[in-house]
Amino acid sequence: MRRLAIPLQGAQMLFVAFGALVLMPLLTGLDTSVALFTAGIGTLLFQLITKRQVPIFLASSFAFIAPILYGVQTWGIPSTMGGIMAAGVVYVCLGALVKVRGTDFIHKLLPPVVVGPVIIIIGLGLAPVAVNMALGKSGDGSLALVPTNTALIISLVSLCTTIAVAIFAKGLLKVMPILAGIIVGYGLSLAFGIVDFSVVTAANWIAIPKFVAPEFNWHAIAFMIPVAIAPAVEHIGDILAISNVTGKDFMKKPGLHRTLTGDGVATIAAAAFGGPPNTTYSEVTGAVTLTRNFDPRIMTWTAITAITLAFVGKLGALMQTIPVPVMGGIMCLLFGSIAAVGLNTLIRNHVDLSEPRNLSIVGVTLVFGIGGMAFGIGSFSLTGISLCGIVAITMNLLLPASKHHKQDVASH
Repeated sequence: MRRLAIPLQGAQMLFVAFGALVLMPLLTGLDTSVALFTAGIGTLLFQLITKRQVPIFLASSFAFIAPILYGVQTWGIPSTMGGIMAAGVVYVCLGALVKVRGTDFIHKLLPPVVVGPVIIIIGLGLAPVAVNMALGKSGDGSLALVPTNTALIISLVSLCTTIAVAIFAKGLLKVMPILAGIIVGYGLSLAFGIVDFSVVTAANWIAIPKFVAPEFNWHAIAFMIPVAIAPAVEHIGDILAISNVTGKDFMKKPGLHRTLTGDGVATIAAAAFGGPPNTTYSEVTGAVTLTRNFDPRIMTWTAITAITLAFVGKLGALMQTIPVPVMGGIMCLLFGSIAAVGLNTLIRNHVDLSEPRNLSIVGVTLVFGIGGMAFGIGSFSLTGISLCGIVAITMNLLLPASKHHKQDVASH
């Protein structure tokens, strides 16, 4: 029974992560089956590099939604994948720097005053896309896909279900609000008759995922590299969280350098197949907290289950039938939550916005991001999150530190 229990628990963990895992590729135009496959491969590579010591699952990173949307529209999927591979290399380089210099330099290079506003932009930059989809339109608002009144009902019910489950649910259901929102919204869409099953009927039961080989375009690479800032900081938070849950210090053993490198290699591997970049999943950490089962072998089986399901053609086709308003409703909460995480980063770390230096960094970063500022030389241009990341880091390095900041660094 014990041998059977671990694979079953692994499958359960995938069920917890499933909603978020498939939502990201659905929003960005990537293939859900490829996302399942690369989540599994990425997790196995992470386990190999960290010597299978950390009970954590890696899958689609929400921080990359806006950059991938922009990248796919501007350069196409292959070039966007090349940019994501470069972002994965940034993780690996950060891992090497942590190995050589320890974790202190990350706090100096990426303090809360830099990370906070960049995360806020990642959330708020997508607000119009979420609202358009909730109203039954395409992400850019150019196409009306579902009648507005019908779309509003479906999107609001999906949104309310997601909020209700996140707040009021008990046990394992509490860590699956996105999946709950998708299921209820999908059921309502069926009742309204707006689900088209023709792609499911046409799909084979067993099918190879639509893998995409990366191409290397300097514009896409330069655009995507700074986006790695927020997920790298999020990764550190997730490793601290799973360390607190298990009572083991994973920052020391296997070490932050190994976990960052593992995350980077998982992202490089994902992009090599045309999948979304990987990140450590907080939903699964929440499920580990509830079940109190800290055996890393469970995550091995979660990965194997994901890889197996990637080859079920009917499942991939079924994911494509989820109507736009269902995703739009959930996105209204999701992207707002990302922005709130950035805001919380500033609050929790007592960033004093009465200090002109801090106010300048946060203010300029937010306006550049929300306003759509772009810097360009010839055919090369920086805009959105990548521009915000570079501006925030540069301002932090160039502007003289305040007295409070110097005291904090000294005490740190």
